[in-house]
Amino acid sequence: MAGGKETPRQKMIGMMYLVLTAMLALNVSKSILEAFVAIEENIQKANINQTQRGNKAITDVNEELKTSNGEENKAKREKLQYVLGQMKKIDDETAKIIADLDKVKLEMLKKSGEKVEAYKDKDAETILWEKGDGVKPIRMNLMAVQAKDQYDVPMQVMGINEDLKNPKGTGLDVWKKFNNYRAKLVELTGSYQFAGAKPFSIKVTDINNYSSYDDLTKKVEDMITKNGANANLKDDKDYLVNIYKELTKLEKNIVGRDKLELHWIGMTFDHSPLVAAIASLSSLQQNILSARAMALEAWKSRVSTGEYSFNKITALAYGQPIANTGDSVYLKVMMAAYDSDNQPIVKVLEGAEGASVVYPQNGQGIVGFKVGGGTEQVLKGTVSIKNKSGMDKTENWEYKVTIMKPSGAISLPELNVLYKGYSNQVEAVASGFDQTTLSGTVPLSKSGNGWIATPTPGPAREATLTVSGKNSVTGKSQSLLTKTFKLKNMPKPDVYWGSVSSGGKGSRQEGRIFAKYGEEVPLTANFTITNWTVTVSGLMGEPSGSGNSLTPAAMNLIKQAKAGSTITIVCDVVGPDKVKKKSVGAFKI
Repeated sequence: MAGGKETPRQKMIGMMYLVLTAMLALNVSKSILEAFVAIEENIQKANINQTQRGNKAITDVNEELKTSNGEENKAKREKLQYVLGQMKKIDDETAKIIADLDKVKLEMLKKSGEKVEAYKDKDAETILWEKGDGVKPIRMNLMAVQAKDQYDVPMQVMGINEDLKNPKGTGLDVWKKFNNYRAKLVELTGSYQFAGAKPFSIKVTDINNYSSYDDLTKKVEDMITKNGANANLKDDKDYLVNIYKELTKLEKNIVGRDKLELHWIGMTFDHSPLVAAIASLSSLQQNILSARAMALEAWKSRVSTGEYSFNKITALAYGQPIANTGDSVYLKVMMAAYDSDNQPIVKVLEGAEGASVVYPQNGQGIVGFKVGGGTEQVLKGTVSIKNKSGMDKTENWEYKVTIMKPSGAISLPELNVLYKGYSNQVEAVASGFDQTTLSGTVPLSKSGNGWIATPTPGPAREATLTVSGKNSVTGKSQSLLTKTFKLKNMPKPDVYWGSVSSGGKGSRQEGRIFAKYGEEVPLTANFTITNWTVTVSGLMGEPSGSGNSLTPAAMNLIKQAKAGSTITIVCDVVGPDKVKKKSVGAFKI
């Protein structure tokens, strides 16, 4: 075909070859465009889920308000109404930016010659299925778009057709509004004041450049800490950090072999087909709706919800079980679970003459009394709490105090064993003496009102501790009790993927892993991950690394996993005992 005289047959064959080549190119292009349509459809469904997740928090608070009746719940109602008011402010801000992003989508479609005047739900030939409603974005059907491969219009609309480094017009406006929303949402989440309580407030600054996910996390945590002098960081810091990170994009991106530094808008929408550009805007909406859900859940966490916030209630009295004649004893009497806005009423009916009850607070009433003579003293009383209908729920309580002569007692707050290489907290009391000493066959050091026992790793299986009392006036000491304890190695820690323990459902976006004890192990210990390996069921490759952060290779493998796949993380960890252990975590995706 390049030259020379061709027969009609050769010309026909050449023409058919050109047509076939063009058809193959069109099929590849069509498959790619349809892939973008499928991606955008999944993002829209995810946006619906995120919207419902946030709405659930609002519904729970509304239901709590509806059932918090009676004068005794007046303070709680005011608190709930305040929370709902703050939730509305969050939704007002969210609705504005969601609508703005929808307008950009519609502008792209209109300028590409698409029909976007009518809405017709579930119609295969119609682009617009459902109108946007508050924070809910417009439901679209991009399969009905005719100019799927149009890329000039998205670039023009986003203001990058002339300069990818410096977007103008709508693109720059989208960037500014996205960052402004981030600041506003964090401030609406971390700034509040309940009636009669201390006010909290926070202002944030922009962080749009970072070298890695870990670097972003550190910068955001440092910024929140620095700007949060007047915030409730003890309860709110995790919410504030996660909301900020969810709404953060890298402003300057190094792209291509030429290592061009492009603005995020320029990189994202450069020669982006129409359907891909709309998918990118829907992805921004997903970030916004996910952050909104976090913020609303933070507000919900500040109030109690449910019948009693638990399904069963019972009386509980606890305190000092042993006392000497003439000692002062204080009991804590409470419901086993409680509502901080609905304090119990505690009464002492018999067992201690002159017993007094301190006004209940933090869900408990304090009973104070003096121990008499004999071998034991039994107190009886009632504890009552109102449900949200104003009905009293009353339970009887009983508490026994054993009265003893001066004696020694040893207790381990964490466990009735000593763990090798671990700083075991030990409390010892020499009743009847004003000074207590503790000795034993393991290294001991004084710590506050107690001791720290740190058995060294080795073959030993038992240790003894001896408590002695000393009268500082007479100088007399007396050994009161020697007790034998088992020595055990520290148990293996559990592997956590973010905040999810082994067996739970992880997030593809989570890049942090931890080794720590769950609630079933009552020890406080820090573990270092020296090595880790990630495998995904059904996929090849076993990325590995060290520390608490997953590498890009591991994150990429996880992102390829199908829904329902098992993510296995095998870690080598070292704890306070300096002994290397292997821990395994399995998660669903």
